[in-house]
Amino acid sequence: MSSRRYVRGWGALPLAVGAVLVSTAAQSSPAGPDVRTASAPEPTAVVSLDGCPVTGAGLCSAPRHTVVLSGPRVLTGHPFTLGTEASGPVELALRTPGVLADVTVTDQRGRRVAGTPSADGTRWTSVAPLPAGARYAARLVVERAGAEGSARHRARLDFRTAAAPAGERLTVTFGPDDGGTYGVGQPVTAELSHPVPADDPDARRAVERALQVRAEPRVEGAWYWVDSGTLHYRPRSYWPSHATVRVRSGLEGARVSGGLYGGRSQPVTFATGARIEAVTDVSALRMTVYRDGLPLRTFPVTTGKAGYRTRGGTKVVLGKEPLVRMRGDSIGIARGSDDYFDLKVRWATRVTWSGEYLHAAPWSLDAQGSENVSHGCTGMSPADAAWLFGTVREGDLVRVINGYGALMTPFDNGFGDWNLSWPEWRRGSAFDPSATRPRPRPGTAAVALRPGL
Repeated sequence: MSSRRYVRGWGALPLAVGAVLVSTAAQSSPAGPDVRTASAPEPTAVVSLDGCPVTGAGLCSAPRHTVVLSGPRVLTGHPFTLGTEASGPVELALRTPGVLADVTVTDQRGRRVAGTPSADGTRWTSVAPLPAGARYAARLVVERAGAEGSARHRARLDFRTAAAPAGERLTVTFGPDDGGTYGVGQPVTAELSHPVPADDPDARRAVERALQVRAEPRVEGAWYWVDSGTLHYRPRSYWPSHATVRVRSGLEGARVSGGLYGGRSQPVTFATGARIEAVTDVSALRMTVYRDGLPLRTFPVTTGKAGYRTRGGTKVVLGKEPLVRMRGDSIGIARGSDDYFDLKVRWATRVTWSGEYLHAAPWSLDAQGSENVSHGCTGMSPADAAWLFGTVREGDLVRVINGYGALMTPFDNGFGDWNLSWPEWRRGSAFDPSATRPRPRPGTAAVALRPGL
């Protein structure tokens, strides 16, 4: 049996609970002046905890607050407070004959709350749960058909969301760094301060829904749960050149799971430069660098020899180091071995954390363009390496084609995100119904790449 709490002072558009509602989640506020007409019904307000009747639209993943409206007239009263029992969206449902011709909900800063009307015009549902500890105003236009034609009535409903209880807060650290310019392959990363396990899909959807990425020009993109504390976001097909990308968390005040609520996180804004792609054709032993699809330069290279094959697929520039010391024993090659090396390497552009670089290799000039002799890196002349070093930036694309090595893994050795197809990527979202990780492709197991030479 569900309990009900009534809030007086609303005026002649009363609120009443429907039979489908489960339990109450409202708290009363002081009664305001009674300004209803004598013929109007008694003004009441009931806010109840409803289930999740909406499926497939991404609007409801947890019990929601449902406010059921009845009555034809409109007056303004004092605000009521939604409790913390529901973690899903807020729904306004019209029970009296008629339709919600217009619904505008704004927060205390005047920002419009995104929502979706039902097909029959009797319900409006917020796209996301409303954060705790905030005030809202809903302006409604109710249209009813009568014998003398249709009539419109206006209502304003003021309400609050209860403050979040004291306790830990889930915050997010976004990457890349704020204010920078990056290549079109740069993924957005989100590191969570608290893990959200895969066996709590409602919490994952709450988090993912609140992590907002906006690009100008707009692109289609999605989040992927790398693990319980990390998400990556990428577009379907790279960022546009010279785009602006804004990333923010809407988790502050939002209920994630149980007693865990979101906290404040710093937003990130970054830009993209031209689309730079360095494409190494291993079989031809040539690298061609493109800017926005047009070739800039082609030069000879050498890549990984047998036993040290360069990974294939698409990689992303992680950083640049003008001078790096590379030693064989750091990756398991014993001193005294024919494969051992200890060299200072110039103009090194990093593409994996395990030590794959594009760099100057003056010791292999005779092999460049004719033979693969490196320990996994892509070697080139000092002049070509210096030019490449000055041309690329973090986030630019490095593709290795027609090679013999395993495919770059998606997440454990840099940014191999682009080696997943778009359907595979979408399966990493908490909103994908299959929500399963793609099966590893042959040869994609993480293996430490031998850097250098």
